[in-house]
Amino acid sequence: MKVVLLGTGTPNCEADRMGSSLAVVHEERAVLVDCGPGVVRRMRQASVDEPAVDPVSVSMCFLTHLHSDHTAGLADLYLSPVVLGRQAPLVLYGPPGTDKLGSYLHSAYQSDITERTHGLEPSLGAGYRLESRDVEGGFIGHLMGMDVTALPAEHGSWTSFGYRFEAGGSCVVVSGDTAPYEGIEDEYAGADILVHEVYSDIGFAGRTQEWKAYHAACHTSASQLAAIASVVRPKLLVLVHQLHWGVSDEELVLEVKAGYDGEVVSGRDLDVFEV
Repeated sequence: MKVVLLGTGTPNCEADRMGSSLAVVHEERAVLVDCGPGVVRRMRQASVDEPAVDPVSVSMCFLTHLHSDHTAGLADLYLSPVVLGRQAPLVLYGPPGTDKLGSYLHSAYQSDITERTHGLEPSLGAGYRLESRDVEGGFIGHLMGMDVTALPAEHGSWTSFGYRFEAGGSCVVVSGDTAPYEGIEDEYAGADILVHEVYSDIGFAGRTQEWKAYHAACHTSASQLAAIASVVRPKLLVLVHQLHWGVSDEELVLEVKAGYDGEVVSGRDLDVFEV
């Protein structure tokens, strides 16, 4: 199994980081987790070395939650690959509201879809189907050769997920956006690669009280992540959705490693990790 980072950014719109998205690859087939801004362009870049993530080949995406920085690339993911040649429908799984999002998106682009399927362009009508499905958490199914499970996440008042992918004795866990919660170590147990969001404790100290309250309730600090990883003991901990607030990637890794002695990497767009 491989993890291909397509977007490691946040709502802060950093020029060198696309919105949240990654691919999990198994036996030359890939699924996405989230589809933030810029996802399709990043997929094209990544496909030079990882052909499985070419937009024409990917037709399944799992949403962790419905924040715009994790979903704003959905229209691009749905429509652009069909022009490139994708003939399979896009299948979308996610928390409650995902089916409505997919339905509204299809309606919003109905004029475009009608022109492309009934105008002068060669028709690839099947690719313009969008199958969006709400899930409630727990085991979703055996999909693309992997057992996929939606894990709890603590991210505000709505339902949010992390995801667990298992195949061939290997396990990849993706946290989604989440604060620590009771039992999180059990949900992550056995992860070979743990891909987790994080914010800097040092940077946090300089935030306003309102932002401190939000981040403490909805996200995971470097020291909290160190404590979680010390129990889970993944072979590799990959930091994404990094809220640096003035610290470097290297400094953020050191913050985590102050409380955790395992292997830690601060992920960048287009990084690839294999287990």
